[in-house]
Amino acid sequence: MKNSNNLKIDNSYAEELYEISEKCPPKGFKKAEMLLKNYSLAKELGFDKSFVDSDECLNIFAGNNLLQNSIPIAQGYSGHQFGHFNPQLGDGRAILLCEINKMDIQLKGIGQTPYSRRGDGKSALSPVLREYMISEFMHTLKIPTTRSLFAIKTNEDVLRETTLPGGVLTRIAKSHIRIGTFEYARTKNNQILKTLADYSIDRHYPDLKETDNKYLSFFAGVCDKQALLVSKWMSIGFIHGVMNTDNMTISGETIDYGPCAFMNHYDPKTVFSSIDHSGRYSYQNQPAILIWNLAKFAETLIPLIDEDSEISIKKLTEVLQHTMPSYQEYFYKEFAEKLGLQTIDNKNIKIIDSYLKILHSESIDFTLSFRNLAKIVDQSSTIEDSVFNKSKDFSTWYKSWKKEINVANVSKEMDLKNPCYIPRNHLIEDALMNAVGGDMKEINLMTGLLKEPFTEKDGFKKYTISSSSDERYITYCGT
Repeated sequence: MKNSNNLKIDNSYAEELYEISEKCPPKGFKKAEMLLKNYSLAKELGFDKSFVDSDECLNIFAGNNLLQNSIPIAQGYSGHQFGHFNPQLGDGRAILLCEINKMDIQLKGIGQTPYSRRGDGKSALSPVLREYMISEFMHTLKIPTTRSLFAIKTNEDVLRETTLPGGVLTRIAKSHIRIGTFEYARTKNNQILKTLADYSIDRHYPDLKETDNKYLSFFAGVCDKQALLVSKWMSIGFIHGVMNTDNMTISGETIDYGPCAFMNHYDPKTVFSSIDHSGRYSYQNQPAILIWNLAKFAETLIPLIDEDSEISIKKLTEVLQHTMPSYQEYFYKEFAEKLGLQTIDNKNIKIIDSYLKILHSESIDFTLSFRNLAKIVDQSSTIEDSVFNKSKDFSTWYKSWKKEINVANVSKEMDLKNPCYIPRNHLIEDALMNAVGGDMKEINLMTGLLKEPFTEKDGFKKYTISSSSDERYITYCGT
């Protein structure tokens, strides 16, 4: 395929949910250039290499031309942001071009839409490159996520606190339907809400269509997927930073990598976002916010569950009450695998909890601890040469842990579960600063390392350790 004309383009959202979206052709950037291309993802979508490397491809994803038969739209949604409801949000800087192979193709940072309010709808280049790197890293770790197809430099400046180079990200998702989309539909009428729910079930949970109460089953399905997702975030020290209801997808994918970051020294209160003054979205609060958001989702579904709203609330509450126990089960399963534990019983739960207490009390690097532990058990390193060298409690813990593992195989198993390379905050910032200045060497190097994060390579030790400056690290929303 040398061009895009043979692709099967769908516009199901534009055609079926036109009451909560707005047609919006992109204006485009004439001087754009491609910086990062995801060839493997392009292949999955049906694009061949010759198309990806063509001017036609650049022009489509810089917003200058459209894919044939595409109906570009901006999606409407509401959202609880830091606990406060905003009924009118929507895609203020993103345009959904179409769907290919049931995947959304979206341009993020492409310019103004009907939902832009007073914003310019554009993005600086730095957050585009940042989302590309981190979302693809999450995918490599098999954590459900939106993905990044292209990162484009617009060669037009955007005005923020200063003048910055502009960028556009091509984001791929199972869909961009959020809890906030349901909150938006609820502000319209029950028929629009029902249409959205039916569409969402058909697209993401088709096996639920024949259940006794498909809308209640749908709620249970979303609860389960989001509980699993947050457990995986916790297992790698990922802090989303802005778990508003408009940033939580009903497909269970991670979306919006603005103020996100990875915890270095283990501290449950860690928060990086410049706007999260109270620590609402800190590492330790993510499970509680998961339940809070799902409660807001449940409220939108009340008219669909039963004609009697009290019965609806009772049924939805029963489902929601199972979500935290499900999350905890997923959480301990993740950490059991990280520590090479074969079963999840009270004894091993205590081992996991004790391990995290040691990390916290000694401010030990979260990611390095698991890799160091694997080296200690296979005797390629010692406690004295590890991150545990100052811990008073580690030796006692180590003896109890060793009784529960298969010593012969555990280090290999742990190294396949625990990355040695993560997007360390200081490294990401240095790489982005260079890229904005025109030097992509460090971004390309880190992108390559993060594609194989479990394989330790000679000469790259600096990419495995944190920096003292990370403790003061602050992230900002990309707008």
